Amino acid sequence: MEPVVLAVFGALAMAAVVVAIARTRAARLAALVDDAEPSLRELRAWRETVEQGLATAVADGRWVTRDVRLDWEARRPAPSSAALKLTERKEAGAEARDLITFVDHDLRDVIGSTNERILSDELERQRAFFDTIETKPLTDEQASAVATFDNRVQVIAAAGSGKTSVMVARAAYAIRREIVPADRILLLAFNKDAAAELQRRVDERLDAAGIDPSGLGASTFHAFGLNVIGKATGRKPRLAPWLDGGQDVAMVSRIVDELRDRSPDFRFKWDMYRLLFARMADDPAGGEPDAYDYVTRATGFRTFNGETVKSQGERMIADFLFLNGVTYEYERPYVHDVADTEHSQYRPDFYYPDVDVWHEHWALDRNGEPPADFDGYAAGMNWKKSLHDRYGTALIETTWASIIDQSGFQPLAADLRARGITLDWNPDRPIRGATPVKHEDLARLMRSFMAHVKSNSLTREDLGRRLDASPAGIPRYRARVFVDLYWTIHDEWQRRLDEDDAIDFEDMLVRAAEHLEAGDVDMGFDLVLVDEFQDASQARARLARALVAKPHRYLLAVGDDWQSINRFAGADLSVMTSFSEWFGEGPTLRLQKTFRSPQSICDTAGEFVAKNPRQFCKDVTSIHAEYGPPVSLVRVGQPHEVPSAVERVLVDLAARVRSGEIRPGRSGVVEVDVLGRYRFDRDAVPRSTPPELRVRFRTVHSSKGLEADFVVLPNVGSGTYGFPSEVVDDPVLALAMSEADPFPHAEERRLFYVALTRARRHVTLIGVQGRESAFVTELLKDQRLELSPLSTVDLSEPCPDCGAGVLVVRKRRSDAREFLGCSRFPACRFTRSPA
Repeated sequence: MEPVVLAVFGALAMAAVVVAIARTRAARLAALVDDAEPSLRELRAWRETVEQGLATAVADGRWVTRDVRLDWEARRPAPSSAALKLTERKEAGAEARDLITFVDHDLRDVIGSTNERILSDELERQRAFFDTIETKPLTDEQASAVATFDNRVQVIAAAGSGKTSVMVARAAYAIRREIVPADRILLLAFNKDAAAELQRRVDERLDAAGIDPSGLGASTFHAFGLNVIGKATGRKPRLAPWLDGGQDVAMVSRIVDELRDRSPDFRFKWDMYRLLFARMADDPAGGEPDAYDYVTRATGFRTFNGETVKSQGERMIADFLFLNGVTYEYERPYVHDVADTEHSQYRPDFYYPDVDVWHEHWALDRNGEPPADFDGYAAGMNWKKSLHDRYGTALIETTWASIIDQSGFQPLAADLRARGITLDWNPDRPIRGATPVKHEDLARLMRSFMAHVKSNSLTREDLGRRLDASPAGIPRYRARVFVDLYWTIHDEWQRRLDEDDAIDFEDMLVRAAEHLEAGDVDMGFDLVLVDEFQDASQARARLARALVAKPHRYLLAVGDDWQSINRFAGADLSVMTSFSEWFGEGPTLRLQKTFRSPQSICDTAGEFVAKNPRQFCKDVTSIHAEYGPPVSLVRVGQPHEVPSAVERVLVDLAARVRSGEIRPGRSGVVEVDVLGRYRFDRDAVPRSTPPELRVRFRTVHSSKGLEADFVVLPNVGSGTYGFPSEVVDDPVLALAMSEADPFPHAEERRLFYVALTRARRHVTLIGVQGRESAFVTELLKDQRLELSPLSTVDLSEPCPDCGAGVLVVRKRRSDAREFLGCSRFPACRFTRSPA
């Protein structure tokens, strides 16, 4: 055959093959399309349903909620294998890819953009409502919080930002827009006064708006929890009458007194913890020195015997020996002269002259390691031990971990007895030095621990496991003694509840939540609004979660993490900071415009509290013009001058009112709140106050939610009962909490923020020279504090060495010459000559 003919024949054959392949592919594609079509038809129909739902939501101005999305997602058809395979085809698979992408990825984005449009439309459509539902128009922030009607919404509200207005308007909006009827709306508050105020505001404002509030109720968590149990069981429980007004702490104290009387073991453990363990730091190097020995010029810790020792561990040993009547000498020179070119004369920690025995207490943790910054410590230990080996002197050894983390004092006591020393334990032995922790303070700590254990439904086994797994910051033996004491007190507490046929707050809330979770009762509320959410305990969170567990119910939680100050009562800030883990996903909104304080107070207080990074960020702005310097310090020389300083502040304010410099406030008078960290600070308020002023004393805790034109804080100082308080932060509390806050004085810092933000115009702090609060020093360093002309002592500069204290005038004992020293002495020993 001719070559040309062959070529033509080959080309034709090849073309036929290509055509055949194309036909086969087309047939396969057609078959794939046919196979995929039923699935694509379902996906089209589902998307059309979603798009129709979105269009209806836009037309009606109804938020597309999380539960609506979940319903759509639950009904969406799964694409068939043919539909999935079709997406791999470039052109023919375009629609399949589009449909499946919408199902898997685009729905949330589409709903998000739709809700943004709905919110924008609602803010415009309902503007008249938002402008009139309260006495003043809602801000855009407030109106957005009202109209963002998702199933779970958290509103983080700055101090004075009008959170109550949001709750009132939210209830009114739900009724007006026919989202939820009035009788299916519940407002929950944390105390009776707050619940009564919510009810009054709702009734008043809804009535003024022409909205019928019938059936809409505000309640405390406690009252509501009792109703839940009553409805679930047919028998409403009775709260114990000794729970309110601090009577619960008094009951713990009575229980402790009775247990100490009838149980020698309990008495010993309680006294040991209170006297020896309660003041302990949580690591071998921890704690700030509190004493100075002017003879030896040693900085350290004061013992019950009046000595100054170098560490808290040594103080613990010395106090144990003192309470047992053991004769000892602290840092007596070693019997042999061993000083050399590298070592000064050896002085062991303790010496027992009656039996000629020396005692070293090593700063070693549970891993046998000294603190990281104790350079050369291990070598020093080895040298000291070698001396006793060389000279054959008797040595007792203890470590920080052996006592506080492992075995307590039993091994030391046994060793002392074995060497012929008699121990005569007497917790009532007259003390000549340091002041021990008070019975009532330890009782208060026990009650706080109880609130968290009960609220978190922790069992003995739970606490046991937490103890076994406790980090180094919670010494195990110390914690185990505390927990043993706690369970004994807890059992007696429960016995008294049973005897009175009563229940306490925590058990009641947990029981109410359990009934709701089990479906024993449905209280029938579709919209739940929770106030002061930063103070929620885990029991309260469980109850709120159970109330809205059914689909298409709504929860709005309003709070300010910067104002979380009730940990002692069981509050758990992690409920707020982990909102989505507790309640499911939903938007978090912010109210950052305040109607109370001027911008300068907002900036000072906000910068101060926001140094703790484990909190929500806020940018608080004020609607008010500046009044003047936001915070001033009245500085006096002695503690007894504080009441007269408060009186000078009040007299000065009254004179300025009479002169017209200060105008009356919102109530027609000038309101002054004297806020004390403790109830006994009331003693600083004069009995007679100027008639131009309305003066009230409150504790900072009780001032929450309130405000005044001027705020005065007396006794802002350092020490056990200072501000910050050194009483409240025992590391053992972390055992009962879900998440401890490691930031120093975290809750005290928030409490100070609450105090500052009660003021509409100005805050005055009163402090004593040489007893400066760490918070005052911090404000001075940040240049956020001015010295008041009412001071009797000049303002000092921050200490250039430690930065935490200020320089104060002192006198030398030897010649009475003045010098400048740090107010944190003896913790900081910086000195310099006066300028």
